[in-house]
Amino acid sequence: MAPFLGGYFPILVFIGISAVIALGMMLPPLVIAPRKPDAEKLSPYECGFEPFGDARRRFDVRFYLVAILFIIFDLEVAFLFPWAVSLAKIGWFGFLSMMGFLAVLTVGFVYEWRKGALEWE
Repeated sequence: MAPFLGGYFPILVFIGISAVIALGMMLPPLVIAPRKPDAEKLSPYECGFEPFGDARRRFDVRFYLVAILFIIFDLEVAFLFPWAVSLAKIGWFGFLSMMGFLAVLTVGFVYEWRKGALEWE
């Protein structure tokens, strides 16, 4: 083996062991598990009710607005903690950059609020 590739050997061993473990967990159920599909198992499941309507029907826009709200707050939390920890090092530039980021998120939140995503009736 070439000397410059020797450092990658542990990674290859790790990938090999991972592949063996993954196959070891996936293959036995495929071989051992009984396959007796019936109409109940093959039917689509929708909250315990019999399926009704077409699966490609239109959704209420509020579902998408709630998803956008989740992304807004998830991003905010994911970026605010590391920013708060390193604020002393990044100084005013970091502070003003975060204020700009929060302003963009606030615009998204105000849009959601105006569209009525927070009101479920």
